[in-house]
Amino acid sequence: MLKRINDGVTDLAPDVAEALGEGQAVVALESTIITHGMPFPQNVETARAVEATVRAAGAVPATIAIIDGRIKVGLQPHQLEGLGGAKRVIKATRRDLAAAIVRHANAGTTVAATMAIAARAGIEVFATGGIGGVHRGAEQTFDISADLTELAASPVAVVCAGCKSILDIAKTLEFLETQGVPVIGYRTNEFPAFFARSSGHKLDHRLDDPAEVAAVIRMERKLGSKSGLLIANPIPQEHALPADEIEARIAAAVQEAETAGISQKEVTPFLLSRVNELTGGKSLTANIALIKNNAAVAAEIALALAKLPDGG
Repeated sequence: MLKRINDGVTDLAPDVAEALGEGQAVVALESTIITHGMPFPQNVETARAVEATVRAAGAVPATIAIIDGRIKVGLQPHQLEGLGGAKRVIKATRRDLAAAIVRHANAGTTVAATMAIAARAGIEVFATGGIGGVHRGAEQTFDISADLTELAASPVAVVCAGCKSILDIAKTLEFLETQGVPVIGYRTNEFPAFFARSSGHKLDHRLDDPAEVAAVIRMERKLGSKSGLLIANPIPQEHALPADEIEARIAAAVQEAETAGISQKEVTPFLLSRVNELTGGKSLTANIALIKNNAAVAAEIALALAKLPDGG
């Protein structure tokens, strides 16, 4: 069902509004992948490919961003290209939305911000690469991504390849458990480690069919849950990187970040860029593959969800 947003600052793309109004499958997509996650022009090419993947599966993509102080739920081609090539773009999590709007800024939305906007629009499924989480050394820095608390607050199912492997996976899973966020392995018994298919951390729940995932989402709502769900979908085998190899590169990049005093919002872009350099570009190729794979799975889940009655 279409949930109209009458805040005066949010624009739903015509195809997104039509799909929501008719109860069709819609998949939300974040935009920090475009603005801060990849270099140009791979960022734009990947964003186009991800949207095409969703459409090919029969769902409607809704890439979310802020452009000239307007929240956009669904981007036109020129808007997507403009974001990808822009130099001064904010990385906006949920706390930054109001300020970005008032400043008439351009911003890529993080997982947390995208979830919050998608929930207001009535979009129940969201595909991303990997979520943020508890950073390594968080016992000293208290660096914990707002993505985790947003998962506890916004009723959106997030399909991802786990949390970014630059993070502390064990602490991230503990935090999600404390927040009461269901974590479901999609055709896997272990939580994936972004570039690698396995992290060694067993999951309590595994589902192998999009219809099963959709049924769990509906049951969560029927039971009154207001939280999101994390659908952990491993990177395809042919694109996965050896866990020990990628871990060594990540450790080196983390040390460089600490030495350089890089912190907060700048950490993830720096580490992803540096790991890509240290792997000779292999991590970027893997990143693109896993995002497209997540989009395909998210579309299948959204299609299955659209076939179920609301609340039933």
